[in-house]
Amino acid sequence: MTFVLYAILAYILYQFIFKLVIPVYIASRRIKKGFREMHQKMQEQAGNSGQNQHQGFRPQSSAPNTGNRPKSGDYIEFEEVK
Repeated sequence: MTFVLYAILAYILYQFIFKLVIPVYIASRRIKKGFREMHQKMQEQAGNSGQNQHQGFRPQSSAPNTGNRPKSGDYIEFEEVK
């Protein structure tokens, strides 16, 4: 009876290790390697263009652009048709 219990436990442990632990470990290594490569490429690009690495993303200002405002004659009203 104990042999069967140990065999089932060993099978479950085997499945857990080879179907979950090892693939997750391999995937995490690949992701870390990809992030390192991407970070290195970004540093190289920042060094080549003379920009600071910590400059970051700057969104455009939210002030309205005066050149794109519709003129008083450009607005067309419409009526809803029933």
